[in-house]
Amino acid sequence: MSIIRPFRATDQFKFNNVNLDIWTETYGISFYLHYLSRWPDMCSVQETPDGKIMGYVLGKAEGGREDWHGHVTAITVAPEYRRLGLAASMMKFLERVSDDVYRGLFVDLYVRCENQIAISMYEGFGYSVYRRVREYYGSLGRGAGGADEEDAFDMRKPLSRDPMRRSVRPNGRTMLVSAHDVS
Repeated sequence: MSIIRPFRATDQFKFNNVNLDIWTETYGISFYLHYLSRWPDMCSVQETPDGKIMGYVLGKAEGGREDWHGHVTAITVAPEYRRLGLAASMMKFLERVSDDVYRGLFVDLYVRCENQIAISMYEGFGYSVYRRVREYYGSLGRGAGGADEEDAFDMRKPLSRDPMRRSVRPNGRTMLVSAHDVS
């Protein structure tokens, strides 16, 4: 059993078990605080009844009139709690807020092209690849020209305001853009 609750600033001192994973991006304290102050309703944790953090999701609302959407900045589940459906429940939570509160057209996220487990999981949740972003991830920062940079898939799922599914495309894996072209 688990509980989904709002992410609190003090959770940053309790989530090392979740962030110690090669696929999880760890940000500075000010980054998490910015999200909590700007989009508190899109940031949540899942925890055990005794208060151990099992996973969390950070999201935001962004874009313009034609592409207003929810964005998954980070979602991660501690290794010992994977394959229990926690990511699915946190994604549904963020999708519901993006749809009902922010009235977004879609929800998007970026995932490393090599992370096949996550890509399959997102596809199972109804997401599809919109485009491939060259050199999105890298140790020197996004688009910095480092030798170890990795491409990302921009994956999207349309929400109720997009019944014609204009925010997705069938051939997204073949659409290649530079990290500099992505805001």
